[in-house]
Amino acid sequence: MDRRFFLAIVLMMVVLVVPSIFLKRPQRPTPGTSPTSPAPAATPIPAITAPPGAGPSRLATPLADSLPEDSVTVSSPLYRYTFSTRGGRMVEAHLDSYRSMRPDEKGQTAQILHPEGDLLALGLLIGRDTVPLRDVPFRPSAPELAVSSGPATLELTGAVDSNLSVTLRYRFVPDDYRIQVEGQVQGLGATGATLLIGLGPGLRNTESDSLEHARELGIVTKTNRSNLHSFHGLDVGQAEHFPGPFEWVGVKSKYFVAAVLAPDSSAPGRGRLGGVQAVATDRLHKTPEKAEVWTSLTVGADGAMRYGLYVGPMEYPRLRAIGHDFDDINPYGWAWLRPVIRPIAVGARWLLVWFHEQLGLAYGLGLVMFGILIRIVLWPLNQRAMRAGIVMQAIQPALKETQERYKNDPQRLQQEMFKIYKENKVNPFSGCWPVLLPWPVLIALFFVFQNSIELRGQPFLWVPDLSRADPLYIIPIVMAVSMFAVTKIGQRGLPPNPQMKMMLYFMPIMMLVLFIKFAAGLNLYYAVQNLASIPQQWLVARER
Repeated sequence: MDRRFFLAIVLMMVVLVVPSIFLKRPQRPTPGTSPTSPAPAATPIPAITAPPGAGPSRLATPLADSLPEDSVTVSSPLYRYTFSTRGGRMVEAHLDSYRSMRPDEKGQTAQILHPEGDLLALGLLIGRDTVPLRDVPFRPSAPELAVSSGPATLELTGAVDSNLSVTLRYRFVPDDYRIQVEGQVQGLGATGATLLIGLGPGLRNTESDSLEHARELGIVTKTNRSNLHSFHGLDVGQAEHFPGPFEWVGVKSKYFVAAVLAPDSSAPGRGRLGGVQAVATDRLHKTPEKAEVWTSLTVGADGAMRYGLYVGPMEYPRLRAIGHDFDDINPYGWAWLRPVIRPIAVGARWLLVWFHEQLGLAYGLGLVMFGILIRIVLWPLNQRAMRAGIVMQAIQPALKETQERYKNDPQRLQQEMFKIYKENKVNPFSGCWPVLLPWPVLIALFFVFQNSIELRGQPFLWVPDLSRADPLYIIPIVMAVSMFAVTKIGQRGLPPNPQMKMMLYFMPIMMLVLFIKFAAGLNLYYAVQNLASIPQQWLVARER
């Protein structure tokens, strides 16, 4: 039973932890191209809902060049957004509360957008015509905008031709990353139009580990539940469609997100975003880091349009406050595991932040306290389980005698063994609890450290960032050594068992190999857990 139990532990770790780190979908190159070929020209307006045989663009070239491109900066205590007057796109998003971790941008504010990207690049599908707005010159209501004491609005007006004009109004608040977008299209016919909204080509890397950044890039959509579509699941040059309607659509990196939020209108067909079209355009990397992403929204004959935008960090309280399960854009665990892991992960994150904000503890010390607190909470249950293990050891001779006596009568054997358990008031599986109990918290913390922006860049002693691996590998080694010590003390007083002796050495080595590249904070928590459990193991060994 001991061998099967430890094998189950090993398999559980492999199934729950290894896939998120090592498994990658292989990139299938487009026929006739090489990985080093230049990326294809991005299609300005994908036909997400365009009717077959849609006609050419109505955009007049002379009008597009009639005004020079300029920029408008909107600043608040939280952010500094920059909009281009050519198309009304957002071309920069500086988040003043966060620093870039890139070696070439040390100390600089995190700027999460590609300057030549298509975030908020717009287009219209009017009847059989495709009308791109990306190059339409807009006139801003102000050359710059400061958002400090209250809401402020930036208005952009532009004309496609003598019959079609567009007005955009971006409304900002000083203490939130949400932007309310309203607009008016003048000159639509009675059938209205479809507004196309760009979110490409994804978010810019601001992390020290560029490979991890690429691995975390993805498109997240929400219908009945959120769905994550990783960039590495897209085929270069081939359009992939995700049918709507959606409550929100976003592109994310490990810590940041840019998302379009549906207006929640009660008007039929106008309350949700339409489908999403995505085309990977990056041929230079094994894992695509860029993709043209578009979603759509219905515009009625009155020309009015309205939707929301969030461009900022994946701070759980802010995402949660938006509603519509927007906090699920930062998923804790895979969908099938989330109902179990998410409550623990959210509670663990809240407690760590509370230690930091209310008690003034650094996150590293908060983790130490958290590990000790978990051991204190679990002490009584562990004590009962360990004492049950002592009883199980004491009744082993009686169990062996019973097995020998009734080896040819399985039914009677089962009855007699349960009788022995009942007389000694012991559950045969209760000895497993000391090992199994910490695992849900450990797995939840894996996802907390993998995704929680609050721990990004938080130092502890020699470790510069608790969300990344220990550069000196000291904490993983302490974790493995402490695991060996706990197991060694726990085996005191037990009869010799070759299988248990093998696990004494095998488990710490296996954990070291698995955890050595994991977040230093996770290794710190597990090391503290082990060290905090040594007194209880020693007391139970004495009792045995």
